[in-house]
Amino acid sequence: MAPDSKRPLPKGEQFFTPGATGLRKAVEQRSAVPMTYLFTQVPRWVAPAVLVILLLAGFAVANPLGGVAVLPVIAFIGWLAYLSWPSLGIGGKVLRVAMLTFLVLLVATRFGAF
Repeated sequence: MAPDSKRPLPKGEQFFTPGATGLRKAVEQRSAVPMTYLFTQVPRWVAPAVLVILLLAGFAVANPLGGVAVLPVIAFIGWLAYLSWPSLGIGGKVLRVAMLTFLVLLVATRFGAF
């Protein structure tokens, strides 16, 4: 990607949670570089395409390899859910918990827990 074709960061939004301390502050600071790189340097279609491919592999492969394919999806969704949690309403929080629960159950079935 050419240097002049970088996507700018959104205006008017704070990247860090105001007044964050402890674990949240550490996670936000450590996430700043990969998140900035992912959302400004990588083409927009790459992250969703990779996540969809991994999720489809998890659905299609009914053995532990399918579960392993879904683990990066869980990590990415969990990471974004943790970072966005303070700014979410109750509906957004319920949706994220439901999504993560569904993905964890999918992985558990692939590893033979059920």
